Amino acid sequence: MLTRKQRELLLFINDRIMSSGVSPSFDEMKEALDLKSKSGIHRLITALEERGFLKRLPNRARALEVIRLPDEAATAKTKATKFSPSVVTANFAGRGRARATRPSLAGSTTNDLPILGRIAAGTPIEAIQHEVDRVAAPEALLRSGEHFVLEVAGESMIDAGIHDGDYAIIQRTDDATNGEIVVALVDHEEATLKRLRKKGASIALEAANPAFETRIYGADRVSIQGRLVGLMRKY
Repeated sequence: MLTRKQRELLLFINDRIMSSGVSPSFDEMKEALDLKSKSGIHRLITALEERGFLKRLPNRARALEVIRLPDEAATAKTKATKFSPSVVTANFAGRGRARATRPSLAGSTTNDLPILGRIAAGTPIEAIQHEVDRVAAPEALLRSGEHFVLEVAGESMIDAGIHDGDYAIIQRTDDATNGEIVVALVDHEEATLKRLRKKGASIALEAANPAFETRIYGADRVSIQGRLVGLMRKY
């Protein structure tokens, strides 16, 4: 049986992983449980590990995996999984190929969005290009405001369900919250698709593949171009 604080921490970690794909920081856990020091969080995590509820993932900072939930919570919550964007699979048109029949979700309408070129999900490449094509995106994948599409190049976000060749639907915005996957422009010339981490005066652009390193920049070197809201995948 878990203590009240152990249970609160486990459910908080589980909710955060399910919503953002990553575990919360020790500061966030300390604040959520209204504890005065991080040492209390360390003790709770160790106790949850010993009881088989949590697992620390090696060689990854802040990486926790929820193994199971308390019986009373398991009926309402599923085991935490990695974040995976909404995906529509179809025979989409590619650059330089004849345009295929534009797909849509059953019973939904579509919006015609511009494809602005390719963006690296690995190391940064040249900035977003001008419109190279257009594609019909289901409204079910869109949010408010303006959207555009980028073709993904690379595999650094593969653990977030983003594959090389996918079409990323981006909601245009110049701001985003921690944990969101964004299009970031570095030094006004290189664009990349990464998970955003704000750390004081620095910004970390975090890959979702252990083979790729997290890149940290001064806040003045990074500008947000948009956030990922959905994916379209060729077959």
